Amino acid sequence: MSSTDGWEKSELDKLSDKQFVDMVGDDIQPLSGKGSAHIAKPIQVTPGVLERRKAAQEEVVAESNILDPASIIEQVDPLAYLEFVRPGVQHGVYKNLRLGKYEIQSRLDLHRHTVEQARNALWHFVDDCHKHGVRCALVTHGKGEGREQPARLKSCVNHWLRQFDQVLAFHSAQKTHGGVGATYILVKKDSSARRETGDKINQAKRMKR
Repeated sequence: MSSTDGWEKSELDKLSDKQFVDMVGDDIQPLSGKGSAHIAKPIQVTPGVLERRKAAQEEVVAESNILDPASIIEQVDPLAYLEFVRPGVQHGVYKNLRLGKYEIQSRLDLHRHTVEQARNALWHFVDDCHKHGVRCALVTHGKGEGREQPARLKSCVNHWLRQFDQVLAFHSAQKTHGGVGATYILVKKDSSARRETGDKINQAKRMKR
C-alpha cells in the first residue's frame, strides 16, 4: 500500500467519524473494533431466580452437614430416657442438667418436621447455640408412640447429638419441659466465651486484692 493510499484511508476514517457525529451528536461514540459489542442485560430477580438461589444454598448446607442419614440409625423405645455425657464433664454439672436446674436459653421444636428437615434444623441449632454462647438448650422431638415407625425423630436426635463436638452432654427432660419427648443439651463454650469467663475471673481476683 502506498503512502497516498494510507492518507486517503485516514482522511476517510476522519470523514466517517465526522458524519457519525453530525448524525447522532458528539455525546455518542461509534463502536470500536469490528462487529457489534454485547451489552449484558441485568438479571431480573424473578421468583424462579430466587427459588434457584435458595436451592443452591440448601445444597451447600446439605454438603456441610455431617449428621448420619436416618437409614443407619438404631431405633429407641418411645418411652426410653436419653442420656449421654462426655468424659471430663463433672458429675455435679451433669446431675444439674438431668434435673433441669439450668436455665434453658434456647429451644428447638421438631414437631411436624420430616427426618431430613429435622436433620438440617438440629445442625443449624447446635451450631448457633455454640456461636452465641448458649450453654443449656432444649430440643423437643416427641415420643412418636403409636406410629408406623415409633420414636423416629427421638431416635435420630439421640444418634445425632452424639456426633456434635459442641455437645458435652444431653438427657431427657423433666416433665415440666416435655419429659421423654424432649431433651436437655449441654453445649460447650466457644473460645471467645471461655476467654470472657477467664477475664471475669481474673477481674474478680484483682478486686479482692
